[in-house]
Amino acid sequence: MRLPLEDELRAERYRLVETLEGLSDADFDAGTTLCARWTPRDVLGHLICSDYVLGSYLPYGGRINDANDAQAERVRGMSRPRLMEWARHWAYSPSPAGRLLAAPLLLGDLGIHHQDIVRGLGLTREVPRTVAGAILREGLQLSLWLNRRVLRHRIVPTDGGRSYGRGPEVLGTREALGLWLAGRDSVARELTFVA
Repeated sequence: MRLPLEDELRAERYRLVETLEGLSDADFDAGTTLCARWTPRDVLGHLICSDYVLGSYLPYGGRINDANDAQAERVRGMSRPRLMEWARHWAYSPSPAGRLLAAPLLLGDLGIHHQDIVRGLGLTREVPRTVAGAILREGLQLSLWLNRRVLRHRIVPTDGGRSYGRGPEVLGTREALGLWLAGRDSVARELTFVA
């Protein structure tokens, strides 16, 4: 039985694997991403390991950043071919927890991190509508925890969907708004801020 957004999660994972396979070894291992301390390799390690919620987060209690860093660290010594083999398996076969969390959490997190890699390396890609919506939803959730931007602004997507919040308007695509809400300040130049 397919769960909501499970097909979209798999498709976006395949797109990420394709993006990563197209990178040079230097970009894969040391390239810039929008995650300040992480390379594309580190982002992939975080995404794969976060699919295993119990083993990946429970040992760290509520220390999510520590768990995320441990996920990235886990793959740093792994060869690229071995890591990419794992990534292809991860794309094809999400864990049971990954399937259950696809709709509310993982698709948006995956979309944000895919954009972290693409934008960090100065690349572009067309973001599917479902993924753009998931990026915005994830950004809204992260904003409540990280920076409270959603509580101080009215978020207005210019590419469809409903608006959120109150206050001065911020207009932009769902992808750019979601990234900005999630703390990726470099996308602010793509947004329109209305006082």
